[in-house]
Amino acid sequence: MREEYYYIYILTDRHNTILYVGGASHIGRSILEPKNEEDDEYIRKFKLQKLIYYEAISNPETAEFRKKQLKRWRREWKINLIKASNPSFKDLYYRFN
Repeated sequence: MREEYYYIYILTDRHNTILYVGGASHIGRSILEPKNEEDDEYIRKFKLQKLIYYEAISNPETAEFRKKQLKRWRREWKINLIKASNPSFKDLYYRFN
């Protein structure tokens, strides 16, 4: 049986000025087409189409906790987290398509 993962991710705009923390049960196209209408409006308004960070977590409760934790983090902490695995802020979306 294949283990299912839940993804916590950070999106940004082309200038890396806005950081958006989200979560999805499937990564790839689903992160750029959010189910939540409010998130969709925010992502569309600020053109957040660059996936710069993600974590795969096997437990849904742990994933939800982590998402809430990252949303509360200061911007500087998020940037340090991103730079640890993606120092040049490359778009990681290609890994899932």
